[in-house]
Amino acid sequence: MAVSLNASALKDLPGSVGRPGYDRAALRPGIVHVGVGNFHRAHMAWYLDQLFEAGEGHDWALVGAGVRPGDAAMRDRLAAQDWLTTVVELDPQGLNARVIGSMVDFVPVDPQAVIAAMADPAIRIVSLTITEGGYYVDAKTDGFDAAHPDIAHDAANPDAPRTVFGMILAALRQRRDAGAEPFTVLSCDNLPENGHVCARTVTELAQLSDPALAQWVRQEVAFPNSMVDCITPATSDRERALVRDRFGISDAAPVVCEPFRQWVLEDHFPQGRPPLEKVGAEFVADVSRHELMKLRILNGGHAAIAYPSALLGHHFVHDAMADPQIAAWLRALETREIIPTLQPIPGVRYDDYLDLIVSRFANPEVGDTIPRLCLDGSNRQPKFILPTLADALKDDRAIDGLAQEVAFWCRYCERTDEAGNAIAPNDDNSDALREYAIAARLDPLAFLANEAVFGPLAANPRFQEAFARRLKIVQTQGVRAAIDSYLSGN
Repeated sequence: MAVSLNASALKDLPGSVGRPGYDRAALRPGIVHVGVGNFHRAHMAWYLDQLFEAGEGHDWALVGAGVRPGDAAMRDRLAAQDWLTTVVELDPQGLNARVIGSMVDFVPVDPQAVIAAMADPAIRIVSLTITEGGYYVDAKTDGFDAAHPDIAHDAANPDAPRTVFGMILAALRQRRDAGAEPFTVLSCDNLPENGHVCARTVTELAQLSDPALAQWVRQEVAFPNSMVDCITPATSDRERALVRDRFGISDAAPVVCEPFRQWVLEDHFPQGRPPLEKVGAEFVADVSRHELMKLRILNGGHAAIAYPSALLGHHFVHDAMADPQIAAWLRALETREIIPTLQPIPGVRYDDYLDLIVSRFANPEVGDTIPRLCLDGSNRQPKFILPTLADALKDDRAIDGLAQEVAFWCRYCERTDEAGNAIAPNDDNSDALREYAIAARLDPLAFLANEAVFGPLAANPRFQEAFARRLKIVQTQGVRAAIDSYLSGN
C-alpha cells in the first residue's frame, strides 16, 4: 500500500527513501521562485534541500509562485502534500528517491499575492523558470518586444500587471518606496546571458511607464547570469506509477531526472545568497563560456537529434541514441561544427564534455522523449542553433551540418514523418511553420523567409546554398541518406 505524501507521513516512508532530516518548521523564506515546474524542483529546490540537510542556509527556504492558470493546478497538488516533492534520480546503476522539503509555501496564483510575496523584505532573491520563450524577446531584432499585448497591458496598468516582469516591478516599486533593499532577480532558464535578457525585459518594461523606476532598477537591482543543467522529463502516469510501485509513495506531482546536475552562477547577490557552493554549485565571475558550452553542446545537441529522430519514428531519446546513424550524426556535427565555435575554458575539455552528453542522452532510465525535444522549435532554434550558425558564418567555418539540422527541422514542420504518420502540432507557430515548410518543396528559400525565426541569416548566400542543398537530399532521399551524405563529407 503506497503512502500518501504529506508532512505527517514522512515517518512512514520506506527506509530506502531519503527525506528531510532538518526541521522544516524552523526554515525561514528567503527566495520567491516563479515557475514551480519539474526542472525547478529537480534542480534549484534539490540543491537547497541538500544545503538544508547539511545544516546550512535555513533562512533561504523557497516560496513558490505562478502567473499562469496552469500553475494553480500545480499549487493544488503540492498543497495537499505540504509542499513536498519526491525526486527520483534515474541512475542506470540503480534508481534512488528522496522527498525534498525546501519549499515551505506557494502563494495563490494571483498577481497581488505574488507581488506581496516579492515585496516582503525577508525575500532577497526572486528566481524564475518561465521557459526560454517567456522573456518577450522580438525574434526579428533580438531586442525587447514592446509591442506584445501583455507588455502593452502592463505598461498601461503597472499596479495590475499580468506578466511576471510587471509583478517584479510592482514589488520593487513597493520596496523602493518603503526604503527596503531590492531583491536579486535570478533567471534559471536556458537562455544565452539569461540575466542580461531578464534585466533588459524588466528595465524596458519599466521605461514604458515609469522612467525613474527604470533608472533605479538599472542602478540598484542585480540580475546575475546562470547556467543550469539537469535533464528532467515531463511527469506522466508512467512516472507516478514508478514512484508508487518502486518506492511506495503516492505523489501527485513527482519529478524524475537524470543523476547529473550542474549550476554555475555569477557571484553577484548584493543582499546575500545561500552558500550553494557547499553542495556542488559553482560561483564564478563570468558564466558566459560555461553557459555557451552547455547551450551549444547540450541544447544544440538535443535539437540536432530531435528532428531526424522524429522523422524516423523514434519516441524515446535513448532509443534514438541506440540508432548508430543518429549517434554518429550527433558526434560529427558537434565535433566538426559546434565545438569549433567555442572559446577555451580553463580546466574544461570539450571532448570530455561531449562524451558526458552522449552518455546522458543514452541513459535508458531517464525515459526522455523525442517529442519533448521537438517542442517549441521556433523559439529554440534561434537560441540553440542559429547563433552557432551565425558565428560559423562570420568566421568562415563549415556550416553544412548546421544547415542540415535546419533542413531536418523544415521537413519536420510539414508534420508527417517518413512513414506518413501525422506529427501533432507542438509549437505556437505550427500552422505558419507548416506553410513555410510546404512552400519549401517548390522553393527551399521559402522556409527561410520566416523572418521571425531567421532574421538576417535568411539573406546569407552561403547559408541559402547549403540549406537548399541539404533540404533537397532530405526531401528526395530521406533522413538516412542525408545523414550518410554528411558523414561522408558530401
